[in-house]
Amino acid sequence: MRTVLAGLCLWLFAAQCPTAAAELPQVEIQTNQGSFVIELYPEYAPKTVANFLQYVNDGFYDCTLFHRLVKDLLIQGGGYAHGMVPKKTRPPVENEANQGIGNSRYTVAMARDADPNSGTSQFFVNLADNHALDFESPTPDGWGYTVFGRVIKGTEVIDAMAVIPVLPGGDFMGDMPSREIVLEQARVLAPDGK
Repeated sequence: MRTVLAGLCLWLFAAQCPTAAAELPQVEIQTNQGSFVIELYPEYAPKTVANFLQYVNDGFYDCTLFHRLVKDLLIQGGGYAHGMVPKKTRPPVENEANQGIGNSRYTVAMARDADPNSGTSQFFVNLADNHALDFESPTPDGWGYTVFGRVIKGTEVIDAMAVIPVLPGGDFMGDMPSREIVLEQARVLAPDGK
């Protein structure tokens, strides 16, 4: 009887925690500063994750730049090639920031402009707990930024990129790294992490 009860409890726990049983997709980002791995959260941001994976599978991110570094806030990439040449993107994806995951340190979120539903290919890694970027309300000022993953390996690479000096002036108001941080390749990892 105890064995049946223990089995039933285990089954109920697994049923209530689908992410514990399911393998979450992972993407390895190789840069000229080292590599890191992002675990994605399709159950919370399905459209954003599908969009990101499509760009990864198309090879879109290969040889792009982490072009924006806001000290103690975020590092952003995925939109420009060498020489700050903008890359042509697909249509924007719907903002899914109201899914309940906050912009905490090492989470990965969709970058966008003033329109909450304007995110395309650019993403950022939070360098701190940035809860001012979280969803507050379904208004233009309150939508926030969709978190769709977290860096689970290689946080030391993120930390090393975060201390690169930035250049004054330019299109990104002094937020451009003083030397190029190249996203050399992005690839989806197999379920065994290889």
